[in-house]
Amino acid sequence: MTLDEQKAAARKAAFERRRVAHAGAYAASGYLSEVLAGYRGVPLAGYMPMRTEINPLPAMAEAAAHGPVGVPVIMGAGQALRFSLWEPDGEMKDGPFGAQIPVVEAWMEPEILIVPLVAFDRQGGRLGYGGGFYDRTLEGLRAKGPVLAIGFAYGAQETETLPLEPTDQPLDMIVTESGVLQLSGR
Repeated sequence: MTLDEQKAAARKAAFERRRVAHAGAYAASGYLSEVLAGYRGVPLAGYMPMRTEINPLPAMAEAAAHGPVGVPVIMGAGQALRFSLWEPDGEMKDGPFGAQIPVVEAWMEPEILIVPLVAFDRQGGRLGYGGGFYDRTLEGLRAKGPVLAIGFAYGAQETETLPLEPTDQPLDMIVTESGVLQLSGR
């Protein structure tokens, strides 16, 4: 099986685990709020949840009371993400791939990224949707200085191993609805 086929199979299995976890979910962002409380005022970017993604919005709203919070804007295929300032009650519109983005674009650069994912492992590996947007973004941000990449997911999205490539950027931390997971590194 090729690496692309391995990734496709891993995504399919992880999407099903996430769907089941999402169906039984309730207030899942408590641990994420606790982590972010230690970084009050540090520019961060979250994401607007789609489909069965775990919802970071309550934690993002708390963080927005203390400092700038952005959400990703897809600029085009093969490009890094940019981040537009977000406010909890700010006006939003549909962006590329159906993700909500602020109507008013006000660009910011985060030092903390809350990263959505399809699957993760305890080494900080992340399987995304396959576009490479977060990998390119993290690579570019890390070239400029320290960036904390927090994977936010349901615990059911964990897997033993992932089919990863050298260009896949590792996560620094994983937060689930059940707690903060210790990573063993790659």
